Amino acid sequence: MGAEEYVPDKADINRLRKAVHDCRGCDLYKDATQAVFGEGPADASVLVVGEVPGDQEDRQGHPFVGPAGKLLDKALAEAGIDRTQVYVTNAVKHFKFKPAERGKRRIHRKPGRTEVVACRPWLLAELDTVRPGLVVFLGATAAQSLLGTTFKVTQRRCEVVAIPDRPERAVATVHPSSVLRSDDREAAYRDLVSDLRSAASVLSGVLSGVLSGRQRTR
Repeated sequence: MGAEEYVPDKADINRLRKAVHDCRGCDLYKDATQAVFGEGPADASVLVVGEVPGDQEDRQGHPFVGPAGKLLDKALAEAGIDRTQVYVTNAVKHFKFKPAERGKRRIHRKPGRTEVVACRPWLLAELDTVRPGLVVFLGATAAQSLLGTTFKVTQRRCEVVAIPDRPERAVATVHPSSVLRSDDREAAYRDLVSDLRSAASVLSGVLSGVLSGRQRTR
């Protein structure tokens, strides 16, 4: 299984977003309401990768619209990153959940490695199309989708790393949902904002280097 056969070649973001709804690369589509593709400028300088759509994202069809998304918006603003210039997406495009024992509530489940690998072609297609200056991974599942299963966010948090076989540079931090679950939410939030400020500095350096390179080639 895998999404390769469902990803159109040399497609723009709009075509990719339309095509993802026909993806049958893993079984998550069977229970999810819909696929949730990335959103943001097609030429965004920052591409943020989360884990998987949550309950609200699955219902609304948009990424990062639930509580974690609202926290991310606040943290990006405090870090000095223009949210309107950020492309946000998830490593896995369908919501994975289990029903609560009582009621209709759907409980988020972490996607398995097979599902992450199956969905990777969509993420790679987004990178190829957006071509961001910096990729920010939120949480271990997001980071390991492209950096490998040995990557530890706890050990390499906010370290600038290369994505294997890709031109982009990346940094990893925690997912906003972990801040919401933290016993000391204020401290965890401050740490997230600090990480995003560091990412903004890295991006500034990357963009300055690109501009300098262009000037040298004139």
